[in-house]
Amino acid sequence: MIFQPKLDPQAELPLYRQLYQQFADRIRSGQFVRGERIPATREMAGLLGLNRTTISAAYEMLESEGLISAQVGRGSFVTGPAPAAAGVDWTAILDRGESPVTSPAAGSRESISFALSRPSRDLFPLDEFRASCAAVLARHDLADILQLGSPAGYEPLRRYLLEEARRTGVAAPGDDLLVTNGCQQALDLIGRTLLCHGDTVAVEDPIYPGLKNLLAGMGAQLCGIPAAVHGMDPAQLERALERERPRLIVVTSNFQNPAGVTVPLAARRALLETARRHGVPVIENDAYGELRYSGEPLPAIKQLDDTGGTVLLRSFSKISFPGLRVGWALGPKPLMDRLRNAKQAADLHTDQLSQAVLLEFAESGRLEAHRARVLRAGAERLAATLQGCRDHLPAGTRWTQPEGGMNLWVRLPEPLDAGELLARAQREGVSYLPGRYFAVSRQDPGALRLSFAGLAPEEIRTGLAVLGRVARAELEGVSREMEPSPAMV
Repeated sequence: MIFQPKLDPQAELPLYRQLYQQFADRIRSGQFVRGERIPATREMAGLLGLNRTTISAAYEMLESEGLISAQVGRGSFVTGPAPAAAGVDWTAILDRGESPVTSPAAGSRESISFALSRPSRDLFPLDEFRASCAAVLARHDLADILQLGSPAGYEPLRRYLLEEARRTGVAAPGDDLLVTNGCQQALDLIGRTLLCHGDTVAVEDPIYPGLKNLLAGMGAQLCGIPAAVHGMDPAQLERALERERPRLIVVTSNFQNPAGVTVPLAARRALLETARRHGVPVIENDAYGELRYSGEPLPAIKQLDDTGGTVLLRSFSKISFPGLRVGWALGPKPLMDRLRNAKQAADLHTDQLSQAVLLEFAESGRLEAHRARVLRAGAERLAATLQGCRDHLPAGTRWTQPEGGMNLWVRLPEPLDAGELLARAQREGVSYLPGRYFAVSRQDPGALRLSFAGLAPEEIRTGLAVLGRVARAELEGVSREMEPSPAMV
């Protein structure tokens, strides 16, 4: 295959998207035929003078759409498109120039996966959960629970959460609360209610891919604010608000995914003051705040806001059972009314049975007992992760030092590329997510996320030993390549 892509570094479309589209267009048009080999990432990177991370990102998009197939030891080959058939051309209909950033496979069941940010299923108190289910199923108002309910959520749970928010000083006098199918649905409802196509949203960089894909799917422009050290930087946020005039600020206040960082108190106040001056609402995504293993908790950004410009999102998913999909949004009543209308248009109402079970689980004291177990286990797993990084990762590696949550952010020493290293690690039975899946505008080739909450401490230690061995071997190989050749005499 002789193909010289023409890429424009000044274009708004990222280089990897340009490369993906040029390959995809030629494959779909039949210019590249099935079975034809495409240049390897190293070869294409040398041809174009680009980092291999850029080429790998384009190839992964092609592979996710079935247009190419990677074969270990042989390279990548054209596999699509499928032969055209009469009727609706779904590929043409769905191809609107934007594809979600898909993550690589987490590995087999036998592998040690740092790729999934979720609680450990081994910690689920199944007997206690069954008891809560039995109590709800024995209730006299079960038929009402199984009936259509309010789009605002199961009313007893909604009242319970609102009263707790008032007790802790998080809810302002004019606030209301909406129960949602997790924080993700709350973010979706807010986006559909407040954003128009082309609006700019200020977000953390790196960012949780679910939020990046959600906003990109709405046609929003993302303005990334560096957040991998102490959360969103207030000074850079100020400059972004003046330059980009975003419609919203979305910030994760505690144990951010992917970096694990927490916004300090002074930065929370500065962020609020900046947002107030520019009249921009703040969406505080606090899905991980309950998972604090050490240190003192900080007041929520919403709790510090006396102007009513902040919406707080929280969830039961990280502290109890993510499969139940129960979260909530707390904010000014006019906005909550609009979100409720948007929710009713999407799914009529939430699952009242799961919400009733969760309320029973909480009011019976079982949730607090489970939370205590989760915090003990989380502290042990975080400690194992930090110690494993110290013991096994090569000299020059840096990582964040979270006091809770499920994730930490690692930067391998140059010239290591976490995306290129992933395949070697997977062959050794360890997987993780490279930093490119979380990047908004700042690529960090050496970065990766380690999600530790779903792994036992011994798995964490073993996995980091493997990752360290793979990284050191790669560094040694690079060093040998850079050694000068002996003089010819």
